[in-house]
Amino acid sequence: MRVNQIKDAMAPYKVGGLLYTPAIRADIADKIAGHAYPCLTSVAFCLEDSIRDDALEQAEQELKRALLAIAAQELPAEELPLLFVRIRTPQHLKKVHELLGDAEELLAGYILPKFDLSNAEAYTNLIGALNIRRERPLYMMPILESKMIADLSGRSSVLLKIREILDAGGEYVLNVRVGGNDFSNLYGLRRTAEQSIYDTGVIRDILIDILNMFAVDYVVSGPVWEYFGTDPEDAWAQGLRRELALDRLNGFLGKTAIHPSQLPLIYESMKVSREDYDDAMSVLDWSLNGLAVARSQGGSRMNEVKCHSKWAQRIAILGQLYGIREK
Repeated sequence: MRVNQIKDAMAPYKVGGLLYTPAIRADIADKIAGHAYPCLTSVAFCLEDSIRDDALEQAEQELKRALLAIAAQELPAEELPLLFVRIRTPQHLKKVHELLGDAEELLAGYILPKFDLSNAEAYTNLIGALNIRRERPLYMMPILESKMIADLSGRSSVLLKIREILDAGGEYVLNVRVGGNDFSNLYGLRRTAEQSIYDTGVIRDILIDILNMFAVDYVVSGPVWEYFGTDPEDAWAQGLRRELALDRLNGFLGKTAIHPSQLPLIYESMKVSREDYDDAMSVLDWSLNGLAVARSQGGSRMNEVKCHSKWAQRIAILGQLYGIREK
């Protein structure tokens, strides 16, 4: 959702590390209700790439059972992660909506894969229609990951048109997401645990163009990291930390997770440093008469109220949601 239009300015930042799980899993409701995964902020029940076509109906039924099982626990909303369903097409979204019935009330929204000009208006119109009779929003999170977007010859015009479509329905857009693996697959590329997505130049350029188009007004979430393990000091974790740092530097916030072991690292990356938080508070509570620039709290950099106010708002939100680290 556009940050300057949203009633709850924190909502787009609450997604954090979005854990993907195949919707066909029979144990996921118990895992969620039992708080089995530390640092879990949001879950995506996937009905798309992780489910074989011949198992789709089974996965849909398991999804409904899982949502009803979670609802039966009657847990306070603050104890549950945000719950999303990744569907396949606008037609599939209609089918899942009808299948879930009242169980849909537990969802924060739907994840819309391969979002481009072939389906963007159909998706946004449908989400708008589903929200007509709801008391709380049913959000959408489009994923930009198709060949239409990767194609250099038309990328700028395609992204601009998508931006216009999302702006028209902006009150229901929670995050814009990107498909790093889908883009890599177009070119037959795959990064190692020692490399970041930013080392693959053609993919980096696509991602930067997406950020340039959307990050001014939307929270844009970083691409998936496909390595995981049990030791947070192994190569997979070191590589994830490096990429998370580059994500933040370039403007991504949050990240798709494909294994619970990734969640604590993503959560830690969402925390803000004490220096940043103190400077952000100074910028937001500017009290220097006549001056728009001042020495930072730590005395090592400049704070400028006109240039750092948007940064300060973001730091304040992240600090409140994820906490503050001293360094």
